[in-house]
Amino acid sequence: MLQASSSTPSQPTEFILPDLVSHCTFPLTYHPDGDAVAAESIRWLDEGCPELSPKARTALYGLQAGELTAYCYPHCSAPRLRVVSDFMTYLFHLDNISDGMMHSGTEALSDVVMNALWLPDRYVPTARQPAAEASAGAMARDYWTRCIRDAKPGPQARFKESLELFFEAVHQQAKDRDADVIPDLESYINVRRDTSGCKPMFDLIEYSMDIDLPDFVVEHPVIKALNQGANDLVTWSNMIAILMNLRDLDLQSAVDFVGDLCKQAIDAFIENQRSLPSFGPELDRDVAMYVQGLQDWLVGSLHWSFMTKRYFGDAGADVKKHRVVKLLPRRDDRTQVHLQRFRALA
Repeated sequence: MLQASSSTPSQPTEFILPDLVSHCTFPLTYHPDGDAVAAESIRWLDEGCPELSPKARTALYGLQAGELTAYCYPHCSAPRLRVVSDFMTYLFHLDNISDGMMHSGTEALSDVVMNALWLPDRYVPTARQPAAEASAGAMARDYWTRCIRDAKPGPQARFKESLELFFEAVHQQAKDRDADVIPDLESYINVRRDTSGCKPMFDLIEYSMDIDLPDFVVEHPVIKALNQGANDLVTWSNMIAILMNLRDLDLQSAVDFVGDLCKQAIDAFIENQRSLPSFGPELDRDVAMYVQGLQDWLVGSLHWSFMTKRYFGDAGADVKKHRVVKLLPRRDDRTQVHLQRFRALA
């Protein structure tokens, strides 16, 4: 682990994104009920979180998490899309409220959310929880009770395990933040694979298509490699600040480095698709749907990153076309680079 550097290098005014759109040639599909479901999900979170500030509420509507869901789960039924869309929107909300929290705060948040998943029929506060359930817990309970009505046992168990891993990684991230520590690259990647939230979202591929893969399929090396490859492509762009610090790279060099890693991840995903073994006719059908879901995540999240206002504001379409990102000056005239939130998926 390294202590964060206090030095400030000369700041650029723009950088060029790698051309991942051309490199990722999977077909892009959008659920026919995507817009309607997205509107329902955003209204669900808005009404369930009255404590949101006006700024957070505006950001929520510009996020378009429901639209991301429609790109990543385009083949499921509309009712299941709604459940997945609600969690996708909620997961971004968790990410927002946990950012900047001290370690004790993330532990309390984890208690509230996991309490709802383990005890979906009632609220039983722990020693760190108030008598009245917080909105984060109430929203988790509302979502989860709808999900488990028809979710099969395997996806349910995997989802809860993945969400626990998410919170464990968020705790570690908060500890590092509290200590002003920058992790080494390997440690960062391991934590980021869990804080990304991709793992529970990938578990919902099974729920969305009403399948339940056996453990021996889920744990197969090729399936695990496909899962991790999709996760890495979605999340590796956040490594840019780490690379600049650890390897003394300028911004453009770090962006190019991550771009090469992302292209390698796409190529490896395709090779792993070709290497899929047969598990028998019935299981092969379910495996094909799951792998298709991972593929939809790759291409769907890539294109969505230019549609949401979360990363490029109103300039997403222009950035997607020209791949040039202009950096905003800080109030003190230093360049503002949102590297911790930045998604370099072009």
